[in-house]
Formats: sequence, C-alpha cells, structure tokens
Amino acid sequence: MKKRKDHVNTHENAKITIVTSGLDLTSHAILSNMVDVLLGSTKGKIDLIMARVPLLRVPNGESRVCIKQVMTHREQYRFGIISRILKELFVQLKISYTLVKENKSDAYIFFLSQSLAIPIVTLRLMRRKVILSVGASCSEIAKSRTDRLLLIPKMEERIGYKLANRIVVYSNILIDRWKISKYKNKISVAHEHFLNFDKLKIQIRFVKRECLIGFIGRFSEEKGTMNFAKAILEVLREKNESEFLMGGDGNIKNEIEKYLYERNLINKVSFPGWISHEIIHEYLNKLKLLVIPSYTEGLPNIMLEAMACGTPVLATPVGAIPDYIKDGETGFIMENNSPECIAQNVIRVLNHPNLEQIANNGRELVEKEFTFEKAVEGYREMLDKL
Repeated sequence: MKKRKDHVNTHENAKITIVTSGLDLTSHAILSNMVDVLLGSTKGKIDLIMARVPLLRVPNGESRVCIKQVMTHREQYRFGIISRILKELFVQLKISYTLVKENKSDAYIFFLSQSLAIPIVTLRLMRRKVILSVGASCSEIAKSRTDRLLLIPKMEERIGYKLANRIVVYSNILIDRWKISKYKNKISVAHEHFLNFDKLKIQIRFVKRECLIGFIGRFSEEKGTMNFAKAILEVLREKNESEFLMGGDGNIKNEIEKYLYERNLINKVSFPGWISHEIIHEYLNKLKLLVIPSYTEGLPNIMLEAMACGTPVLATPVGAIPDYIKDGETGFIMENNSPECIAQNVIRVLNHPNLEQIANNGRELVEKEFTFEKAVEGYREMLDKL
C-alpha cells in the first residue's frame, strides 16, 4: 500500500511539458483545456513548447504555466518557399534543441503532434517519459488528401507509437479503427474536453430558430467541407426556406466560394470566417442543425459545444463520435459523407418529429460526461499508470 501512495505523490508533484507544433485556430480551445486539466491533475509546473505562441486561456494568477516559443514569426516561414520538408525538419530540430537545453520535466506530452519523430527520439535517447495525446490519425488524414508529403508524418506517427511510454486516445473504438491495437498495453482512454455550461447553454429556444444549417470548422479535405457545400443545392430542392452557415477558414475556402458562386448559391450561405471560442455559443444558438461531414476525427469539440447549446448534430461515424451520438436519440449519424448522403440526411433530420427532444437529450449527455472533474480524473489515472 505504501508503494502505491509514494507513486501517486510522485506524479501529483511532477513537472510536465506539453510539446506541440503550430496548431490552427480551431485547436487553441482544446490546448487551453489540456493545460487546465493538467493543472488540476498535478501540483507541479506545466511548460508549453511550440513553434508559435498560442491564444491560450490561462487562469488568472496561475504561475505554474510557462509558455516557450521555439521560433520567431520570421523563422517560422523562412523555409516555407524553398521546401515544406526543410521547414518541418527545421521546426523539429528547434524543438529538439529546446528540449535538450531544458531537460527538466518528469514527463513530456506530445499534444496532437504524434508525428514529431525527431523530438520524440531525442527524449527517448535521454530516457525521458513520452506521452502521445492523439486527437487524429495521420494515416486517415493522408487517405482523405492527395498530398504525397503526408506519407512522411504517417511514418513518423508509427515511430511515435512505438517509442512512447503511454498513448492517450479519446475512445476504445479508435484502437482498432486506427490500427494501434498492438500497443494496447500502453494505451489509456482519456480526454481534455470539458465545457463551460454557464456560457454554452440554450439561449434561443429550438422552436424559435430559423432553418439555418451550419458547418463550423477547418475548410480542408479531411473535414469534408466541400462535400457539405455540394449538398446545399439538393437540400434546397426539398427545403427551399433553408439558409446555410459555413464558419471557419482553410486552404479550400476560395474553391468552395467559387463553386457556390457558379451555381448561384452564394446568397444562401453566410461566411463569418473564424468564430472565436468566446462567441461560438452565439452562432450555435442560431442553428437548427450542425453538420460534421468529416472523413476522420478524434472527438470534435464543436460537436460537444453544439450539443450543450441544444443544437442537434448530424455527423459521420468517425473517431469517437459514435460513443456519444446515437442516431435518433442524442443526435444523428449518416452512413458516409458523400454530398448525396449529406443532403438526404439533412432532410431526414429536419423532418424528424422529435427533433427538439433529441437536442435536449444531447444537452443532458454532455452535462453529465464533459465536466472538468471527469477530464481531470482521466488524466490522473493515465499519469498514475505512467
């Protein structure tokens, strides 16, 4: 019994470093959540090492968090024109150098950055403990894109899985889906998702909402954003009163706008750009339906936020989504993300007689499962096993 107690005391006072590469704006909220969860899981200090300083929410007066930027804004793009490969190599070497120079932490969490192979190898050579917090599969992202360079992070991801001391995933479903069952003995199921229910709540009653159908996220191939845009015309044939919102930004935004303009649909769609975490609840409370047409996901934060706001969610059955979205009970599942399938299911959902009750069921589910206490409990258990 004493051995167990000593072990827990050690991790409760551990210093932890979060390592991550440049995250997009949609990931800043869950990075902030991760910092908060670790602050609740340990009494030690938290360092954050990344390529650029994030928009991080840190509790007022919290002195245990230290943010370290390993590259200046100018350095970050120096090699972008010459070669993406050289740029990525440069980033990884800079992170590795910082880790060697600091070398003070008890554990290093690679957050949504399991393909940083050089820093991972560096730490393991130094006999440091490495944790991979995996939010998506590089292999599945590579499948959804035609970018051959994604084969490199796919290989790096496998190196990370092999060398890591612990691997954290959002759901048991993902162990088989992402083909990592051979590492099962070092996999923990936990998440950093928790919601502010004082802000994320039903502010506009469902019956008072217009027929506004939304997509909110990164405009990219793996998110199925273009498929959503292509489904709009088919939805309008059945539900002519519908309006659409596409919130976010990304590499295919211009392509999407051009597609809609050429089909005279641009006036039916609003593009508010990136929606900050501070006002996301305002947009979600206007929606009659949120669509998540992704090819691959971990556990999408926008899904949980929509459910908290009493907004029904229609999603593809990828990542940990099926753990929480039960068709006709807490939300809706579509078989695939083809434009035809999206349109058919949007119409099915809008015609559902108990849509408001399903939205309320989703709200009750996230109120129970996505509290700060639950997130902290999961990470404490993971650190205890480490």
